[in-house]
Amino acid sequence: MKRILIGISFFLAMAASVFAQSSDLTPLAVIKLDKQETITLKQLRSRVEFLKIETGVEKLTVEQKKQVLDSLISEKLVVQAAAKEGITISDSDVNAAFLSTFSQQLGQQVTEAQLNDFIQRQTGKTLAEYIKDRTNMTLAEYKEYLRNQLIAQRYVFAKSQDALWQVAATDAEIRQAYEMNRAQFVWSDMMKLFLVVVPKGSDAPAAKTAAEGLLAQYKSGGPGTELKIRSSTDNGKKYQADYLIIQKSSEMAQRLGWTYDKLIELFGRNKGYVGELSVTDRDYQFYVVIDKYAAKMLELSDIVEPDSTVTVYDFIKQRLTAQKQSQFLSTSAQELAKGLDTKANVDRRKTGSSLDKVLENW
Repeated sequence: MKRILIGISFFLAMAASVFAQSSDLTPLAVIKLDKQETITLKQLRSRVEFLKIETGVEKLTVEQKKQVLDSLISEKLVVQAAAKEGITISDSDVNAAFLSTFSQQLGQQVTEAQLNDFIQRQTGKTLAEYIKDRTNMTLAEYKEYLRNQLIAQRYVFAKSQDALWQVAATDAEIRQAYEMNRAQFVWSDMMKLFLVVVPKGSDAPAAKTAAEGLLAQYKSGGPGTELKIRSSTDNGKKYQADYLIIQKSSEMAQRLGWTYDKLIELFGRNKGYVGELSVTDRDYQFYVVIDKYAAKMLELSDIVEPDSTVTVYDFIKQRLTAQKQSQFLSTSAQELAKGLDTKANVDRRKTGSSLDKVLENW
């Protein structure tokens, strides 16, 4: 009897699994503007989970899930409309867009392999695992999602660009934004460094020898030594050398792999100071103090950061204009998608109470 009960339990578990898979594959809508493409319950669930992670919301209402479904339909309509007009995005463009946000956060351009190494050091997870946790998508799925977003953006831009260029922040809006956010436009104490970093890799003694050689080259070199070190064919392969603007903050110390005391010591150095070779867990490095900048409040005519030609006025104008243009493109995208959302292009398989029932209890 025990064996039979086990068998029945196994059968019921298999049946429940098959039912769940079948439920997940329930078609909610079929897009057929350029080709037949089905939006399933599984796809909607995945997008809902992505949005929950993005927004921090624990649960979406049925109405909110309907909005997510509508946005999925709009997205696929626009992408198919773009395909009909020959608009595509290459794999290299997708990868560049994928890495762009991470590169901005890290303050330097990174490859996917470098990003994977960095994330593993920081989180103990692979890049694929990290993306899965943050988006509820595999790395390939997230890149495909990103591709569709880029295609949609390119299509909407192509349709709206003439009107888009007329959208810009006004002088009154710029000055009002400055007055409302004046306290944010400040310089903390900053320094411009020439920083040379030699990763230890698999041969720490060789890295140390190379770092000592670069330091000696800098100390003995005349004008143009920095350029020679930066432009060497080894730069980017065996070592990294570049200018760096740093702030007096614990976050900056952590980013550099320094203690805060070391950073404070650095800010006591004078312009032209050449530091001695130091070692971290990952590399050997030395720095040169190129310039120093005192903390101050910024006026509209001041530049936003050292070595920049962009004033606070220009910066606010660019930000406000980008926001207004983004809103314009978003509105244009909604209008384009609405115009494409016809019975000929979309077959909604679940509507009304039937759709509500599918969207309840998850």
